[in-house]
Amino acid sequence: MDLKLTPVSMPTTIRPSTGVRPGASASVAGAGGGFAGALKSALGSVSAAQNEATRLQQEVQMENPKVSLEETMVAIQKAQIGFQATLHVRNRMVQAYTDIMNMQV
Repeated sequence: MDLKLTPVSMPTTIRPSTGVRPGASASVAGAGGGFAGALKSALGSVSAAQNEATRLQQEVQMENPKVSLEETMVAIQKAQIGFQATLHVRNRMVQAYTDIMNMQV
């Protein structure tokens, strides 16, 4: 499971003549997915790790000799760490949203 996020280059200038507002979804799509794409990729990676851990756990329970208990436990721990990291990111995003919404304009 690889949770590294690659940096995404953002446009250096946004010309008013293009009709795209800063922060609009068109600018995110034009930047190769941006934050939304990176977040979706990370969530997919966490989901895949959880699915793999579940599959290995079922194989161990069915006493498949090709699957080791150690391999299964490592996969479960990787999935758990990924899920905890996802929860921390979600909590930070909710807190940032709450902070922004509570700002007085």
